[in-house]
Amino acid sequence: MTIGPKGTLLVTNRLDNSIVAYPAGGSLEKADTPTTIVNGLNDPTSLVMHGGYLYIGERQSVARVALGDDLKAGPTQRIIDNLPDGGHNTRTVLIGPDNRLYVSVGSSCNVCIEQDPHRAAVWVYNLDGSEGRLFTKGLRNAVGLAVNPWTQTVWADVNGRDLIGNDTPPETVYELVDQGDAGWPRCHAGDIHDPDFGKAANACQGVMQPLVKMQAHSAPLGLDFYPTKATQFPDNYRNSLYIAFHGSWNRTKPTGYKVIRVPLNNGKVSGPPEDFIAGWLDNNNSVSGRPVGITFAPDGSLFVSDDSNGNIYHVWYQK
Repeated sequence: MTIGPKGTLLVTNRLDNSIVAYPAGGSLEKADTPTTIVNGLNDPTSLVMHGGYLYIGERQSVARVALGDDLKAGPTQRIIDNLPDGGHNTRTVLIGPDNRLYVSVGSSCNVCIEQDPHRAAVWVYNLDGSEGRLFTKGLRNAVGLAVNPWTQTVWADVNGRDLIGNDTPPETVYELVDQGDAGWPRCHAGDIHDPDFGKAANACQGVMQPLVKMQAHSAPLGLDFYPTKATQFPDNYRNSLYIAFHGSWNRTKPTGYKVIRVPLNNGKVSGPPEDFIAGWLDNNNSVSGRPVGITFAPDGSLFVSDDSNGNIYHVWYQK
C-alpha cells in the first residue's frame, strides 16, 4: 500500500493483478467507492508514489505509470525487467532520500548459495531503471523497506531462516549501507553461525549488525515510520517504527500475527519492540488474520492490510 494523489490509499491486488484506489470517505470508518486504476500487472506486491509516477514491484520487474490527481493512470512502462522469478516472490520498491529507486528481492531458498546477485539483496537504480547495481547483500528476505525521516537512511526488516529452532535466528531490522553485507547464508542476525554454511570461524566477521532483534518466525513484512509532522496518535506513539508480523508456519507454538511498535528517539532505537495491535492469534492458536502491509495517512492514522481476510483496517486515536 501507499498514499497517492490527494491522500488516496493505493493498494495492490494480487488476485487480479491490479491497483485499486480507495478515496477517503465521509468518515474515518469507511472509504469512498474504490476504483481499479491499473490492470494487467504481473503479481504486484509493492507500491511507492513519487514525482507524479506510481512505481510498482512485480514478480520479475518494476513498472511505473504516470498518475495524476484525477487518478487517471498512463500506460504501464516496465523500467526494470530482469528480476529473478520464484522463491521469496515479493519485490519491494522504495524511493530513497537520494532520489533513487531501491528494489529488494528475497532469496530463492531457505538457505543456500545464490547464483544470481539480485537474490537476497537490495539493488539501487536511477528513477528510470537505468544503471542498476548492488547496494546491500546478505539479506535473506527483506520485505519491508522505509526511509527513516530523522536520519534519511533506508531501513529494512528481514525474515530469518527456518528449521534451526523455535527461537533461532531472530527476525531483524537493519539500516542499509552501501556495499554492506548482512551475512546470509553464512551468518544470521549479526552473530549466529549457520549450521550448514557458517562453519568457518570468521563466518560472521565484518557483517552488518541489526538495529533490532525480534521473535524468530514472526515473518515481518510491511513497515513504516510514524510521520514526523503528524499528531493523530498520542505523543508516546509517534516517535516509532511500526512493523506487521504476518505470522509463523514452522514453530511449535505459533507466533506473530500482530502489529508491533519499536520506540525511537531522534530516529534511533530507544527501547525493545512492543505489541501495538494483537488478537489475530488467540489462546487456542486459532488465527483470524494475518497483517501484511502498513502505511500511514498524512494525518498520522494507520492503514493495515490483512491477506487472510482481504481486509484493510484503518487505525486512529480517539480521545
